[in-house]
Amino acid sequence: MEVITFGESMVVFNPETNSPLRYVDSFSKAVGGADSNVAMALARLGHEAGWFSRLGDDEFGRYVENIIRGDGVDVSRVKFDDKASTGLMFKEKSYGENPNVYYYRKGSAASKICIEDLDEEYIKSAKIIHITGITPALSETAREVVFKVLDIANKNGITVSFDPNIRLKLWSIENAKSVLLQIAAKSDIILPGNEEGEMLLGTSDEKEIARKFLELGCKTVAVKLGAKGCYVANSEEDVYVAGFKVENPVDTVGAGDGFAAGFLSGILKKLSIEECGRLGNAVGAMATMVKGDNEGFPYYDQLLQFLGKKKVVDR
Repeated sequence: MEVITFGESMVVFNPETNSPLRYVDSFSKAVGGADSNVAMALARLGHEAGWFSRLGDDEFGRYVENIIRGDGVDVSRVKFDDKASTGLMFKEKSYGENPNVYYYRKGSAASKICIEDLDEEYIKSAKIIHITGITPALSETAREVVFKVLDIANKNGITVSFDPNIRLKLWSIENAKSVLLQIAAKSDIILPGNEEGEMLLGTSDEKEIARKFLELGCKTVAVKLGAKGCYVANSEEDVYVAGFKVENPVDTVGAGDGFAAGFLSGILKKLSIEECGRLGNAVGAMATMVKGDNEGFPYYDQLLQFLGKKKVVDR
């Protein structure tokens, strides 16, 4: 397995109209979750990807499993819980470019994940383990799972990729900071946004963020700069990689996960850090062009077309 990730995936309800939710009468149903988003995007790019979690033993849980599996992601280690339900998320698009999100995930099946759910041999099969900062925020047992997986990865020489994904609706920055910095210190690749860097390290300067994470022990740092692109650094070099202009972004949720998948795809292909950043920027940009958390993630041919490396045949 090239990449394995884990964490909560929810059923997402997208409003059919742009207004406060109290005025919305109809929704479309989809699946969302930072961890599974990365796995789905990698699978579309042609990589072997696995995702595991707990889902409610309910219709929503089966729906989540089917959607993620349908993109080619291995879900063989997913557990179904008949005592807890699948989490839900509602989006609200009214003012501004970024949607508001409302979680209904407290006590969800995913929050009940525990060390006993882990298949250690499965984890050892990965080249890269991708972790997000959402999972340790779900519960104490979920946090224990994160550190157990980190321990397995570190002991077996498996590359660890970490996206802080700070969610202040799940925990306070005071609680998040110490946990996320501990995870960062055990990670090889870290993919923070510059706002996350400021929350964790006290600076919004991308070069300072990268320097501090490298000093913490990370080998590669890619600081996401939104529409501007990213700044990538390791112990040998650093580079700014320009973003791709999107005239009318439709939905920004999932763009960071798309960046992570594109960047990790470059790592798996042993590309330069600049090219890894370019792939990350491209997948992240394409994610914003389509409504939904993961619907805009491209297949590899589509990515090549976006990058101008393959001609488009319209008809």
